[in-house]
Amino acid sequence: MVSLVSQTFSEWTDGLDTHESMISIFEHIRDIPYSLVSIPGMHDLAQAPALLLSHGSGNCAPKHYLLAGMYKKLHLNVVFATFPFVWNDPDIQYPPALRLLAARLPVAFHLACRVQIGCRWVLVDATWDRPLAKAGFAVNEHWDGYAETKCAVRPLKSPVRTAYSRTLPSKPCREGGESELCPIDGEKDHWEAEDRARYYREMISTRTPDEVERTARFIREFEEWIMQLRRSGRQ
Repeated sequence: MVSLVSQTFSEWTDGLDTHESMISIFEHIRDIPYSLVSIPGMHDLAQAPALLLSHGSGNCAPKHYLLAGMYKKLHLNVVFATFPFVWNDPDIQYPPALRLLAARLPVAFHLACRVQIGCRWVLVDATWDRPLAKAGFAVNEHWDGYAETKCAVRPLKSPVRTAYSRTLPSKPCREGGESELCPIDGEKDHWEAEDRARYYREMISTRTPDEVERTARFIREFEEWIMQLRRSGRQ
């Protein structure tokens, strides 16, 4: 029996060459509505891709597990990239109450992918769906399959590594001529999804009960807000 992921891969790439398939897969995953709601299995590499497709929404982790899996079917090399960040991004046009909640959250950990395209490692970030652009989210539209995408978040700077620091999510992570895999400031790369999952668990295990409660409240109100954004875009 053909799996949901394999069936979807065939649908998204039917009749396309490798480069066209890359763009098609990226756009389809980008357009899956972003959601912070926790569903059992959504952070498990084995389950997350199919769960994302069947549920029809998910956050950056299942989106990029699915993207990596499909890109590997195209025989592309993929690395997982984790970016520490804070939700209180000044570019995001939060409602006042949600802004106050965001300002009190602990550091979070965003997941994207780096893909080897020719001789270059390129950041490919399919996190935000297009209706969220109106509120300041760094949505990647019109990707050409070659250039580095915008990072969905504003990465925190590392206290040690500063050579590849970046201050604006709308700017490329490095100059176009650089081919080697060079993490930007604050980034941690993982060759295996299991390493990323272990790292994520270790990082969030340090959160206090108060931080966990504040995060849960933020998620509830964030979900209501982004659903309103999408509804307003359809009117």
